[in-house]
Amino acid sequence: MKLSSSSGAGSVETSSPSHSRHSFRSPSDSPSLSSSHSSSGLPIGGQAVIEGVMMRNKEKYSVAVRLPSGKINVKTKQSSPFPQLFNVIFIRGMVGLGYMLKDGLDALVWSSNQQLGTDEQLSTKELFFTLSISFCFALLFFVGLPFLTAHLILVKGIWFDLLDGLFRIIVFVSYLLIISRMNDMKTLFEYHGAEHKTIYCYEAQRPLTIDNVRIFPRQHHRCGTSFLFLVVVISIILFSLVSLLSSLWWVKLSSRILLLPVIAGISYELLKLGDKFQHHRVFKLFLLPGLWLQKITTKEPSDKQIEVAMKALQGVVR
Repeated sequence: MKLSSSSGAGSVETSSPSHSRHSFRSPSDSPSLSSSHSSSGLPIGGQAVIEGVMMRNKEKYSVAVRLPSGKINVKTKQSSPFPQLFNVIFIRGMVGLGYMLKDGLDALVWSSNQQLGTDEQLSTKELFFTLSISFCFALLFFVGLPFLTAHLILVKGIWFDLLDGLFRIIVFVSYLLIISRMNDMKTLFEYHGAEHKTIYCYEAQRPLTIDNVRIFPRQHHRCGTSFLFLVVVISIILFSLVSLLSSLWWVKLSSRILLLPVIAGISYELLKLGDKFQHHRVFKLFLLPGLWLQKITTKEPSDKQIEVAMKALQGVVR
């Protein structure tokens, strides 16, 4: 996943939904697309989906998936409208991520259904329920487990929060390493790499051909993986401040949940700042851990996967 860094919150400011769908056969020679500018000149974000890629700017998003038959299906839809009322520093990150997740969920449902038969269609409600359960387990795994482990070691004050944060980083990286060995996740991470390479090619204003896309790196400084790493680091700092105010265990634990939107808002602004000053030496160091983590969450894509990512981008920039 890659976050778009526009004047609003990511790639989340648009108008009402409309929808179109196209079907493409897989050609031996993929079409080229001049990538100097999109129709609106807007920055692009995206994410990997089931057997495909979703590309998004604040006006619309496009999802391209490869079917079991070898065809590429593309769906283009207007992005969820982002209220300008919330286009305020720190607030825009919290609210914008919600709109971005909504479109990402729709794209995930559609991509999943493209791989299923007509009798096995997955609804948005079913996927939302599944993801809600997963979110609860994630809180237990990434918040509860590190907190309990640090609590059992009987350290206090800032040392407790540092140890809790260290355990959270270990759990997070271990989780990524474990799922990266699963075949389905390997494919997802390959599409993630294809998404990054294609966006890099577009941002470099190079014609979108497979040969051009392939030469670009698969790690991108604006990736959601980098955002998640920032969330972990910022949480250590904020939770340490909470410990200065209260030493009660239930206050510390509840703050780790209640402050998540605040942490997300701060992390978004830092990622946006890093994107603006990405060539500055200090910010290069600042972005480096997130790029290292992307060595896990992105893999080198095949030509066919790059072709799918190009089709997704084509749906947004034309």
